[in-house]
Amino acid sequence: MAVFNLKSTTITNRDTVPAVINDGRLERGSLKSSVGSVSAGTTDTGGATYAAGSTYVLASLPSTALVRNVLLSCAALTSGVVSVGVGLPTAKSGGAAFPAAINATATALFASAQSVATALSKSNITNQSGNYPLNKQELPLWSAAGLTADPGGLLDIVVLVTTSLTAGGLIGLEVQYVDNGS
Repeated sequence: MAVFNLKSTTITNRDTVPAVINDGRLERGSLKSSVGSVSAGTTDTGGATYAAGSTYVLASLPSTALVRNVLLSCAALTSGVVSVGVGLPTAKSGGAAFPAAINATATALFASAQSVATALSKSNITNQSGNYPLNKQELPLWSAAGLTADPGGLLDIVVLVTTSLTAGGLIGLEVQYVDNGS
């Protein structure tokens, strides 16, 4: 069996002569967070269920951020299923009053078919969908979401109801990230 000695990009850059300066988001970055919650209520859809297609915008991050953790908390929302992903903010949504979808992968960048039927407390869903593997975690959010150019400014982190919730209650996210900006 062969023995391998491999180095990450940041270590390879460090060991290169002359050394290559690493992106500060990949090494020695300061961890930041964006936190938000909403209370899903029966008035959301005018009935006793919270319809598939409802969106809850819970956080916004710089488009250049590298996401480290997405932590989902919620009350027991009874038989509900959600996706958690990235959308363009209202200001960049062509006049819509809600975030515009970037693409199907971005809509479920962090989680897809995530049950919220039972209460969750900071459940790590960073790559629950399989759409945000380690190699994408080294990319700025805009690139990981599938955009071909940085739109600048902020991107929204959105919970999309994919199977109707049959009970209301609190749902929230804590998104931890690093970014070169302030």
